[in-house]
Amino acid sequence: MSKPKVAPYGSWASPIKAADIAAGSIRLGEVRIEGEFVYWVELRPAEGGRCVIVRRGPDGSMTDMNPPPFNARTRVHEYGGGAYLPIGRDVIFANFADQRLYRTNGKDKPIPITPECDARYADFVHDEQRKRFLAVREDHSGEGEPTNTITAIYDDGKVEVLVSGGDFYANPRISPDGTQLAWLTWNHPNMPWDAAELWVAPLNDDGSVGEATLVAGLRRAQSSRGSDESIVQPEFSPAGQLYFASDRTDWWNLYRLRDGKIEQITNLDAEFSVPLWVFGRPTYGFAGANQIICTYVQNGIWRLAKIETDTGKLEIIEMPYNSISYISVSTDTKPGDSNSQASSNVAFIGGSPDKASAVVLLNLETGQMEELQRGSNLEFDSGYISAAEAIEFPTAAGLTAHGLFYPPKNKDYAAPADEKPPLVVMVHGGPTASASASLKLSIQYYTSRGIAVLDVNYGGSTGYGRAYRERLNGQWGIVDVDDCCNGAKYLAERGLVDAGRMAITGGSAGGYTTLAALAFRDTFAAGASHYGISDCEAMTKETHKFESRYLDGLIGPYPQRRDLYVERSAIHHLDGFDCPVIFFQGDEDKIVPPNQAKMMVDALREKGLPVAYVEFAGEQHGFRQAKNITRALEAELYFFSRIFKFDLADAIESVEIENL
Repeated sequence: MSKPKVAPYGSWASPIKAADIAAGSIRLGEVRIEGEFVYWVELRPAEGGRCVIVRRGPDGSMTDMNPPPFNARTRVHEYGGGAYLPIGRDVIFANFADQRLYRTNGKDKPIPITPECDARYADFVHDEQRKRFLAVREDHSGEGEPTNTITAIYDDGKVEVLVSGGDFYANPRISPDGTQLAWLTWNHPNMPWDAAELWVAPLNDDGSVGEATLVAGLRRAQSSRGSDESIVQPEFSPAGQLYFASDRTDWWNLYRLRDGKIEQITNLDAEFSVPLWVFGRPTYGFAGANQIICTYVQNGIWRLAKIETDTGKLEIIEMPYNSISYISVSTDTKPGDSNSQASSNVAFIGGSPDKASAVVLLNLETGQMEELQRGSNLEFDSGYISAAEAIEFPTAAGLTAHGLFYPPKNKDYAAPADEKPPLVVMVHGGPTASASASLKLSIQYYTSRGIAVLDVNYGGSTGYGRAYRERLNGQWGIVDVDDCCNGAKYLAERGLVDAGRMAITGGSAGGYTTLAALAFRDTFAAGASHYGISDCEAMTKETHKFESRYLDGLIGPYPQRRDLYVERSAIHHLDGFDCPVIFFQGDEDKIVPPNQAKMMVDALREKGLPVAYVEFAGEQHGFRQAKNITRALEAELYFFSRIFKFDLADAIESVEIENL
């Protein structure tokens, strides 16, 4: 074994290349078992970010259900999800370009179902008895805010509104016998993880909806916990009982409605669901009338488990994965059959610390697992992979925050004895998201070059209960900034990183935190904002309906507390900036419009600070095209190398840095 070369941190040669990460990786999601087939969605950067529904047959054959240029992606709530529905051997899907619904058999050209109009659809469920399917519809054809409803769509393209009047809807679900409809709804200024209601109503023979009853999601004055309640993912069991997740105990646990009363099924300090940013991301399913297969997160680690609903007994199913999502369970149970046996298969997306995420099929009876599709076929020697170290660190107000620390690792290199590595603090695009310990090649891209990474789960992140999530209420730009800065300082004080070479980077809300940390603190020597918010007032005026009142909870009601919006916005505190910043932006972003970045670039340029701006044509909120993903990774590394003055082993296209 050869002796490692001694070279400065940041200058190590790595086999993990940006172009390989972008072109050789696909993003997996929306797994479904339907009959003998397993379906999932692949976001393919090499195809310009096109989302493709893949069907795997029992013989192992795979079929792309939507051929080019069809892109299975809905824009409901802008974040989408829940973009397709298998019906028999066909699939119904939303096409990104025109947002119409199409039917495809995977062989012939997809056939449009809905007429050309300014409407979007998501979160489908099949109403087999009435030969139709239901969906959440977002109608943009009128003036003012779009109108959200639950609609029925028939084979002839007829669209009928079933439920209306609320600001938002999600998760329409039909009971196995076809006699009941359940759904979620919430209203401004709430987000669904703040307060959402579960309703149920009879479905009449003609398909109309009868008088609805509120099941859960009691308002503040009625709730025993003294605050609102977030209901997530209603599902009917094969026996017709209505299940759901609620955070009424401060954690999203599972409940059911039986004989008019709500019964708690699980009682753990763990989350059995996730915030409803996107549709079509279930965390549990039924393997029979009396057994649930679920996933839950505790201390940042996801586990798969089965629950006996009669006793509440929970049994962990041992897995080599620490990130598990998009659960789908096969069941042959007949409606109303309370004596059915456990079904045989569960499919999900599984991520592990040393392998890319994969679509996994598990036989529950034999325990046999098969990876049907990997998110990346790139494999690297473990000598280049840095394993996440879960850390807790002290932060403001005597509290504790969480993060995942990745020290530099490259078997071919060692650093000079007197040198400490640069640090890149990564801020997830939350605020309610969370960092996962599963393999992220974008992190290994840094660590294998000799740069440490801290992935922060700041106050507001999901996975640590509602109280932790609510730390950010009214404190956005304070709590998140404190936690990111204190995490970096914690590592520097322990001699693990170079206190003088610490950078911060984040996208979307993470971009906001990045800019706020640079404006209001002096912890970091450089920053990178990816489609980040610089002007909170402009954001609340210009953004889409789903998030148009989000900042009411994170900052304060607008315009009554306009002073807070100005106080928390980096654009109004340019005097606080004293270090270089690079900005990345998609020119078609409707969530955080490009002017949010351009205002900052112009202001920092005028101030004389080193600044760079990289804009990508045809990109929205987040980058999906391989060439742009590559450019963003390389340009950020190049920028930090210039600021922290280390030589790169790679030949990377330069970035124009003004005022440097």
